[in-house]
Amino acid sequence: MTSLSHAPVSAARLDARAAPSAIANWLYGVALLVFTMVVVGGITRLTESGLSITEWNVVTGTLPPLSEASWVAEFEKYKLIPEYIEVNAGMTLAEFKTIYFWEYIHRLLGRLVGVAFALPFLYFAVRRAIPQGYGWRLTALFALGGLQGAVGWWMVASGLSERTDVSHFRLAVHLLNALFIMAGLIWTALDLKALARDPAARPARMTGLSLIVIGVLFLQLLFGAWVAGLNAGYAAKSWPLMNGAFFPVDVDWSQGLVHTLTHDPFLLHFIHRWWAFVAVAALVVMGRAVRRVDRRISLAIHTAFGLQILLGIATVMTSVDLHLAVLHQAVGAILVATTAWGAHRLGQRDMLQRQVAVAA
Repeated sequence: MTSLSHAPVSAARLDARAAPSAIANWLYGVALLVFTMVVVGGITRLTESGLSITEWNVVTGTLPPLSEASWVAEFEKYKLIPEYIEVNAGMTLAEFKTIYFWEYIHRLLGRLVGVAFALPFLYFAVRRAIPQGYGWRLTALFALGGLQGAVGWWMVASGLSERTDVSHFRLAVHLLNALFIMAGLIWTALDLKALARDPAARPARMTGLSLIVIGVLFLQLLFGAWVAGLNAGYAAKSWPLMNGAFFPVDVDWSQGLVHTLTHDPFLLHFIHRWWAFVAVAALVVMGRAVRRVDRRISLAIHTAFGLQILLGIATVMTSVDLHLAVLHQAVGAILVATTAWGAHRLGQRDMLQRQVAVAA
């Protein structure tokens, strides 16, 4: 979420061919695609579909199986991995097609995001429409997108030989990188919109308050990813108590504190449900700060975290209902977007205040 450029962009540097507003609109569109991919990724995880495609074929994998023989061949590959042998033995071909569908759509969206970024990026670059100071930032975002594809396969590969699911650590890297990319796209688009309004506008910088809020939110997202990867949402279906107690009595401490903090589903569920309110407190502080300059952003932040808390509680109390759990992940991504928006606005305010102080 941090600003990726510290170099000032002055009016003299803004070439007549530059198209900051058009580039910003394109980046917003790509961010929306990334958001969609995060939501579909949540569905893929919740339906246990992520291991249905056991190979990573970037080009040939664009098309799904087109004949019954091709479907049978894909199903036979799936039958060789532990998830089928230990969990889904006896699954029918029709059931396999259902889980294959979600993983296929998730991978197809990944390819679509890549094309939606690469082609316009090339177009704007050839036309020299990218304002000075932003070319390397767009290149960095493109590289992160390519890395995301590799991380996705790295995650899937962790569940193909010895495990019946993917590593929750790798799942966290995959999810957090996607959210970081989305936030980076939004931040860059906001900088470019500011540049379109004022050719002398500088890229916003991260403030100390925003860094603290983002750190708190990062931990909540990390614990959420671990909860998802370990299916720890099923550890309790009551709120605020967990199985009749405030602190879960089922936590296994036998393998040491570090292992428990990173692997125990009961403890991680407990941390995720209560660290959420630390995140809320931090976001309230940010919301109040940004309210002084833009009430819309404050309203967006408060609405997002309010919905997220309610959806989290509802997801727990319904034993991870699919629809509520997907909405929980979707609103979590929206919360990241609104936080990036708020952090950017605070950065703009801070920079303007410094400029006024220097001028005085």
